[in-house]
Amino acid sequence: YRRGPIDQRGDGISQGVLEHSGSVGVALVVWVLGGGIAALGSLCYAELGVTIPKSGGDYSYVTQIFGGLVGFLVLWSAVLIMYPTTLAVIALTFSTYVLQPVFPECEPPYLATRLLSTACILFLTWVNCSSVRWATRIQDVFTVGKLLALGLIIAVGLGHICNGNYESLRPQAAFSMEAVPSVGQIALAFLQASFAFSGWNFLNYVTEEVVDPQRNLPRAIYISVPVVTLVYTLTNIAYFSSMSPEELLASNAVAVTFGEKLLGGFSVVMPISVALSTFGGINGYLFTSSRLCFSGAREGHLPSLLAMIHLKHCTPIPALLVCCAATMVILCVGETHNLINYVSFINYLSYGVTVAALLYYRWKNPTLYRPIKVSLLVPVCYLCFWALLLGFSLLSEPLVCGVGLLIILTGVPVYLLAVHRPNRSQTFRRMLGQYIHRPHKTYTLHRPHKPYTIHRPHIPCIIH
Repeated sequence: YRRGPIDQRGDGISQGVLEHSGSVGVALVVWVLGGGIAALGSLCYAELGVTIPKSGGDYSYVTQIFGGLVGFLVLWSAVLIMYPTTLAVIALTFSTYVLQPVFPECEPPYLATRLLSTACILFLTWVNCSSVRWATRIQDVFTVGKLLALGLIIAVGLGHICNGNYESLRPQAAFSMEAVPSVGQIALAFLQASFAFSGWNFLNYVTEEVVDPQRNLPRAIYISVPVVTLVYTLTNIAYFSSMSPEELLASNAVAVTFGEKLLGGFSVVMPISVALSTFGGINGYLFTSSRLCFSGAREGHLPSLLAMIHLKHCTPIPALLVCCAATMVILCVGETHNLINYVSFINYLSYGVTVAALLYYRWKNPTLYRPIKVSLLVPVCYLCFWALLLGFSLLSEPLVCGVGLLIILTGVPVYLLAVHRPNRSQTFRRMLGQYIHRPHKTYTLHRPHKPYTIHRPHIPCIIH
C-alpha cells in the first residue's frame, strides 16, 4: 500500500499561504521550508515505525511511551476533529471543482457542494467496506492521475515562464509587500502549508498491513517527501507565472483560473484533474482513519465494536462507518479556512508530542535495538521549530489555537470517567463494549502474499 502526502493538496491552501505570507517570494520560501520540516518529522517517524511496528501511528507510539492518557488525547482529537475535518475539506474541494464548470461565474451553491461531498464519501466508504484490494487499487490509480494533473500544471507553467512571462517571480516583485507580515502571520502560513504536507506519517497507521515494513516504510517516506515538496513548489511557481497575487486570492478555484488563462479550450481538463486528485485523497484518508479507530479499540480506548473486521472482506466496517458519520457532521458546520487552521494546529501539536516521545524513548530504553536510528539533531531541530511555530501561532490567533487546545482537553474527563477508573459504571462499560470478559487470544489473518499474526487482548476480531 503506497501512500504519500500528495493526496492532500487543495489549492485553497495556496491562497491561505499567500494571504498570511504577504508576498509571492515569502510564500514560496514557506512551501520549501514546510517540505524540509516534513522531511525532519518523517525521519523521526521512520525510526518509530520500525522500532514499534504497530498500526495506529502517533497514537500507538505515544500510548506505549507516555501511557494511556496522552495516547487517548491524541486519539480523541484525531477521531473527533482532525480526520473528519480533513475529510470534509477535501470532499468540499472535490465538489467545488466538479461543480465549477456548471457555475463558472460564481461559487457553487452551498447545498449542492454538501450533497455531492456526501455522495462521494458514502461511495468511497462502501468501497473501503467491500474490499481492501479495491481501495488500494483506487489509491494507486488516482495517485498516478493526480501526479499527471500536477505535472500538466507544472509543464504549462514552465513553458509560460520560458516565453518570458514571469513578472510576479522577479525578485523585486516577488518580495514586494504593502506591509511586512508579523511573525505570527508567517507561523499561520506554515500551518496552512502543513495541511498540504499532512500525510507523510500515514503509512505508520497501517504498519501491520505493509509488506516488509522495516524496508518499505522508510523507503516510502524518503521518496515521497522530497518528491511532494518539489511538486508543490513548482506548482505554485506555475500559478504565480500566470496570475498576479490579487488574481490568485480572488479566484474561486485557482487551478481552473490557471487553465482558463493558459489552456484555452482545454481548460476543462483542470477541474476534472483536481477532482480526481481529491477523490483519491478522500479514499486514502478513509483507509487510514479507520485503522486508527481500529487500533484505539484494540487498546480499549474506544468501543470494542470498532475493532471488529468483516469475516469475508477483512475490512474494519464499524470503524469506517464511524469515520463516515463524523465527516457528515463536520460537513454541515464550519468554514473551510478556519477548519484548516484548527486541524493544522492539532496536527502539529500531535507531531511534536510524538517526536518528543522518540527522545524520551531513547533515554528510557537506550539499549533497545532500532533498525533505523536518526541523528539526535533531527528530532531536536524539529522540536525547536515546532515550539516556535506553535508559540507564535498562539500569540497571533489565540482563538483558533485556544479552540484547538480545548478540543483536545475535552478528552481528559472522558478518559478519567470512561477508560481509566477501574470502578467505572456499567453504563460506561457498555459504551466501551468491555462488560464481557474475553481472554487473551492470538488471531491469524491471511493476506494474499503471506499470513501474519496479531495479538488482540480482550476484544473480538471478527464480525459477521
